[in-house]
Amino acid sequence: MNFRGIADDKGGEVPKAYVVKKDENLTEEIVMKYVANKVTNYKQLVGGVEFVNIIPKSPSGKILRRILREAVRVKETAAC
Repeated sequence: MNFRGIADDKGGEVPKAYVVKKDENLTEEIVMKYVANKVTNYKQLVGGVEFVNIIPKSPSGKILRRILREAVRVKETAAC
């Protein structure tokens, strides 16, 4: 699971989760409830949850946020 800020209409950013689904029964609602019980109000997943096939990582295991951000941008552009 990876979290990232996405643009908000009010000029800021809101948290959004990117999740690799290992269990077919996992839903957006389950993830949002889980996070809601673990974090404070301003960290709630207002931006939602998106299921992805992979989360890009470097050879050392760090999440490549730049590549994830670009993939999301391409997907959003294609949807328009």
